[in-house]
Amino acid sequence: MPVTEDETLVDLESLELHPEIIELLAEFGVLELHRGGIRADHAARAEKIMRLRRNLGVNLSGAAIILELLERIEQLQDQIEHLKRR
Repeated sequence: MPVTEDETLVDLESLELHPEIIELLAEFGVLELHRGGIRADHAARAEKIMRLRRNLGVNLSGAAIILELLERIEQLQDQIEHLKRR
């Protein structure tokens, strides 16, 4: 997804992640690199993945899958709430 003018980019160095991990997360589709930075929401995703690794001991690909599933659950919960309000 392209970055719009009103979106803030987070400097990759501020993430305190090894460049190889950043590259792997980009390959997994967890984040998109833009001119030496990533969107703030992608920085939050990277932080969640690193928390999953640290707290649960899952590898990067497993953490990426868990993150995708958690985000999908959140979307479905939002849809359910929207339908209940109808």
